[in-house]
Amino acid sequence: MINGIINIYKEKDFTSHDVVAKLRGITKQKKIGHTGTLDPDATGVLPVCLGNATKLCDLLTDKDKEYETVLLLGKVTDTQDITGEVLQESQVQVTEEQVREVISSFIGDIEQIPPMYSALKVNGKKLYELAREGKVVERKPRPITIHDIEILEIKLTEDCHEIRMRVACSKGTYIRTICHDIGEALGCGGCMKSLVRTKVSNFLLADAITLGEAQKLQQEGKLTEHMISVADMFPHYPKVYVNEEGNRFLANGNPLKLEHVKNEEEMKQLLAEHKEVRIYNIDGQFSAIYERQGASMLKPIKMFLG
Repeated sequence: MINGIINIYKEKDFTSHDVVAKLRGITKQKKIGHTGTLDPDATGVLPVCLGNATKLCDLLTDKDKEYETVLLLGKVTDTQDITGEVLQESQVQVTEEQVREVISSFIGDIEQIPPMYSALKVNGKKLYELAREGKVVERKPRPITIHDIEILEIKLTEDCHEIRMRVACSKGTYIRTICHDIGEALGCGGCMKSLVRTKVSNFLLADAITLGEAQKLQQEGKLTEHMISVADMFPHYPKVYVNEEGNRFLANGNPLKLEHVKNEEEMKQLLAEHKEVRIYNIDGQFSAIYERQGASMLKPIKMFLG
């Protein structure tokens, strides 16, 4: 079984689930999961976890992300992007100064109302399913953080009213809604014209490979060379190796004492400086992430055995 994380460039018209299904066919293994949905029309970085790395899916989903998006002013749609039904069209009479001022007001800790066309569930039903039935339900605002919005280009001509920007944000942020809300704040409405995810945690757009490239690499036996191991996802966590007795506790996912690790005195100093560590079994295989409990106990956070 292949274990690790691969940085896939999700192409247009593919869902995130499509990418997983394609990779299952390419690698001939079922244990695969993605780390955060991208809309079919969006492109960009989609880290995919294989084998025991699927235990990292929730951790990567929680990571900060970066996007490049184009906001089209003067048009409001039911999906908050260009693919939706147009609800309103308005003349755009704003200045570049007004655009910059409004966009800067969105930077920081804000609350965002999730769009109806989203996979969030209300009373057990996904919002987009309700939206397709013509229903609109109340959604509670959710706290998000916009770390930065960099304006890359502003076009305010007679036949073009577009703003290209880079958005760095926390998990749970809907860029479609950011575009919609900026348009609303400017008084002319707006919707998202395009979206590219450029970064998820340490995964960058420049390093992403397409499904076609992944298939070719697998046929050449080189796919694993383009993957990141689970252990390498925690480079700042010190390595701790268990002894023979500790190996038995580790194999069952039990807490460890200092007496269960090699170089016990050295580990005391290490644990005084670090809370989380990477645990390796007696054969030198990465096996788990543990965290310090008190002065001499280690408690498992995530196990990666097998």
